Amino acid sequence: MKIQNHVLFLLFLAISLWVTEAIPPFSVSILIVGSLVLIMGKSEAHDAIQYLQTWSDSVIWLFLGGFFLAEAMKKTKLDVMVLKAVLPKFGTNPTHVLWGLMLVTALMSMLMSNTATTAMMIATISPLFSRLDKNSNLSRALLLGIPAAASVGGIGTIIGSAPNAIAVGALEKLGHPISFLEWMIVGTPLALLLLFVFWFALVRKYQIKQENNLNFDFLTDTKPVHSNRVEILHKVIVLVILAITLFCWLTSKWIGIPVAAASGIPIVGLTMLGVLDAKDVRQLPWDTLMLVAGGLALGLAIEEQQIATHFVEKISGFQVDFITLLIMFGFITVLLSNFMSNTAATTILIPMGMSLLTMIDGNVNPIILPLVIGLSASCALFLPVSTPPNAIAFSTGLIQQSEFRLGGIIIGVLGPLFSIIWVLLVVNFF
Repeated sequence: MKIQNHVLFLLFLAISLWVTEAIPPFSVSILIVGSLVLIMGKSEAHDAIQYLQTWSDSVIWLFLGGFFLAEAMKKTKLDVMVLKAVLPKFGTNPTHVLWGLMLVTALMSMLMSNTATTAMMIATISPLFSRLDKNSNLSRALLLGIPAAASVGGIGTIIGSAPNAIAVGALEKLGHPISFLEWMIVGTPLALLLLFVFWFALVRKYQIKQENNLNFDFLTDTKPVHSNRVEILHKVIVLVILAITLFCWLTSKWIGIPVAAASGIPIVGLTMLGVLDAKDVRQLPWDTLMLVAGGLALGLAIEEQQIATHFVEKISGFQVDFITLLIMFGFITVLLSNFMSNTAATTILIPMGMSLLTMIDGNVNPIILPLVIGLSASCALFLPVSTPPNAIAFSTGLIQQSEFRLGGIIIGVLGPLFSIIWVLLVVNFF
């Protein structure tokens, strides 16, 4: 009971620190792991090891592989090359350009950090903002659409967003592993649907069609930089390793290579072949890995000490059916994720939801609720501080805080509903 009290105190302390942002989110995760090792080490030393092992969890390796690929694309400027090659294909119609930029952002954020993707996209098209009027509707629509697309696009793959990894890790511990391809079957169509809905809302809200056609001379008016043989070779290496890694991720169940093991391909290949050096490795977002590891450790402690079960027993008198439970947790996830780290919200809610689920109906598919919570966590866009991409867009000074409410309401309401419907439709095919 004493250990349960310690873990419960740690849970509420972590929530308060995540909500208030009194210290960086990754620092909270370090505090969680260290405290759990200290608490468990006092009475049962063998229990302490599992909290340290979250640093080497398969989900961490999966994320790390994605970070290496993203850093290599950024270093070799393949990401900018893709943008410059694709953007003119959408023509000069502002509505099509808006859709094109949002689509490219969403697709890139499935493999790259949504923060890095947003920063790159806004930096690359910043000359377009200077050519438009300061109060241009298109500028505002782009600065709302790009961060929303980065967050929503992260739904598409396991490595696209930390809550995805938390949900997959929880399911793996329950004996229901989700492959990279299976997640894409759930996440990618949902991401594209939400992307299209928000694009349509932006076009209607800001009447983009009334603006003049655009030109993209700024993409080509800079003096071309000729790549030397080494740079060309590095680009080829990155493309080959990216293709091999994606193939292994997508076919892991058939070729017998675990997704986490396949993540070693970019980690080893890109460093061994000289694409990434020690300086590049130090620039990787290690704080995100710390955040995920801390979230996994806290979720493990909540489950092991049956804290979620304890609280669920207190509210078990409220009779709710399975669909109501899904709706309730979907919207609670969005609400919490608007004010705290969506990784933290997922970490807290999944164990509670699973405990409540077994008490309501033990015959339902246990995969559904964690998937809904993980997907809904990326739908929180109400405030500039709700996501790092929102903060990047807001920092340009071209949009007001109140303008984020459009995405916050549309994605925040439709995201959980679409997630529930889509998961219920496709989960039976797993």
